[in-house]
Amino acid sequence: MIPGIAAIVVNGLLLGTAAVSLFPLLWMVSVSLMSPGAASAMPPPLWPAHVTVGNYRELFTRVDIGRSLANSVVLTIAVTAVSLIFNVAAGYAFAKLRFGGRDRIFRLLLAALVIPSQVAMVPLFLMLKHLGLVNTYGGVILPSMAGIFGIFLVRQYALTVPDALLEAARIDGASEFRIFGSVVVPVLKPIIVTLAVFTLLGTWNDFMWPLIVLTDQERYTLPVALAGLAREHVQDNELMMAGSVLTTLPVLVVFLVLQRYYIQGLLVGSVKG
Repeated sequence: MIPGIAAIVVNGLLLGTAAVSLFPLLWMVSVSLMSPGAASAMPPPLWPAHVTVGNYRELFTRVDIGRSLANSVVLTIAVTAVSLIFNVAAGYAFAKLRFGGRDRIFRLLLAALVIPSQVAMVPLFLMLKHLGLVNTYGGVILPSMAGIFGIFLVRQYALTVPDALLEAARIDGASEFRIFGSVVVPVLKPIIVTLAVFTLLGTWNDFMWPLIVLTDQERYTLPVALAGLAREHVQDNELMMAGSVLTTLPVLVVFLVLQRYYIQGLLVGSVKG
């Protein structure tokens, strides 16, 4: 095939794939700006005949989705921050620190990856119940403090940190905490951002665990509140689409802002690992 024609075909396929991927998102935004009942017409309109933000106004006034949005923001930030602290520290320890049973413990953790998370929900809920953490934000945060995947991801990246760099810091008299904070963390920055994006997206979109552990509607996160909204306003497509936009937009903005570091972490990890 002629190189020019090949480039046109490849670019055309890429543009077509991008259009197919973006169309549902664009139509979601379009429907959220339609008047109530407009999206139920046949055939469904692609663009609003009269743009209105009434659906968003109703979400924050009559439905009070603002509280659930604030709950999701607070929990997502808290879970991401706490998870990064424990996962990065544990991943570095498994990669560079020597202690008894290190390799056996790590192999045991890897074996636990094959166990579905749903299996652990019942015993985890009972443990939190005995601790008095049911229907509290702590009940959402505590199980997410560390994850096997996060530890594994950081460990594989930390293995590429030269031992000579750490030994030089120790010879200079730096403590292990100083080495971790001043030497290791800056080197691990790409994978830390990558893990932060994974954790943020997973926490923001998590539906099952907040639904189980939170019983008070005032503590509901955004996905749980939207599920309740769907039951109450099953025919109100425009209102539901407005809620979906509120759920999608924040994480999309975060991903676009951090995508340079995220992609860098994935690429460096694939080359070095």
